[in-house]
Amino acid sequence: MTRLNLLLPGCVLLAACSAAGIAAESPRPTLQPVPMTAPAEEAVIVGQELVPPEVPSGGPGPGAGASAVLPLSFAEAPPDAVSIWRPPPYPAPWALRPEDHFLFARPIPSGEVNWPNPTYRYGSTAGGEFPIHTGVDLGAARHTPVMAAGAGEVVWVGYGLYRGVEDLTDPYGLAVALRHDFGFDVRRLYTVYAHLQSVLVWPGQRVEAGQQIGSVGDTGRATAPHLHFEVRLGENRYFDTRNPELWMVPAEGWGVLAGRVENTYGTLMPEYLVQIRSLETEQVWEVWTYARGTVVPDEYYQENFVTSDLPAGAYAVQIDFSGRSYVTYLYLDPGQTTTVHFAGRLGFLDEPAEPVLDLQHPPFP
Repeated sequence: MTRLNLLLPGCVLLAACSAAGIAAESPRPTLQPVPMTAPAEEAVIVGQELVPPEVPSGGPGPGAGASAVLPLSFAEAPPDAVSIWRPPPYPAPWALRPEDHFLFARPIPSGEVNWPNPTYRYGSTAGGEFPIHTGVDLGAARHTPVMAAGAGEVVWVGYGLYRGVEDLTDPYGLAVALRHDFGFDVRRLYTVYAHLQSVLVWPGQRVEAGQQIGSVGDTGRATAPHLHFEVRLGENRYFDTRNPELWMVPAEGWGVLAGRVENTYGTLMPEYLVQIRSLETEQVWEVWTYARGTVVPDEYYQENFVTSDLPAGAYAVQIDFSGRSYVTYLYLDPGQTTTVHFAGRLGFLDEPAEPVLDLQHPPFP
């Protein structure tokens, strides 16, 4: 990947996307199989309802354990996804580099909207309109098949995933959780599928990658049909999520951009605008860095923004800070994660590279 860093005072914003960088000393995690048997202390949770019931309009009643309720990251009505065509995804698992971990297939089949809603990504508040998002929303139509993103065991079916007890008012709605046969960095991996219209699996059942486990709906705290998809690492808990865009295989010929955006003193800047412009098509993307709280960055990338919406090619990434516009140029490689790191008045701290006159094509090694 080749970059040329420039400082442009008073520049007009080029495009919006957030940036995140790599800590040079960060160790590279490893992909490892884990035992398929559950730990002794981990119980398989059984949900009672497999189809959407009548959900009361009010909140939990007396004795519902209100003191244990945490601020949950769900939108009442997630913004509409941008409906443009995407190529089919790479086969899962997919990793061209040790630091990448595209272990999961897309949970919505090709031909449907199986990419994240760009206005409400992981870590987003949609401009302060909603709570922090702990997953991604795939805006497929009602009754679209929902597929297992990887092989594993069903550990939750029904209403109440958030608290871990049956609750028809649970914001996840009708949900399924899978504990996968494989882990990462000696930790278990789980995936969550929420707001389902119906389910086709039961607790304790074994499923394979690509097997249908339910259908898209709008149960729970959602007023439009979509699939809320989460990746959890270590424990099947709300506070152990990771950004699914770093775990789902990208579209063929497309790549992922992850970045870390800090101020001059190394403090992460929450909900900060990053702009991205294609040097080939002039299309622009806007991404905001993660809001504070709830979400967890990748142990290797240490990012506070990710977008997987980019075809491979040459891009300009711009961030406005303290009255100036900072720009870096990069080539986004297909099928892998490209990174940027911004540090306030220090600008972009990416590895130095020789200038490339033709950024439309990657340099030869």
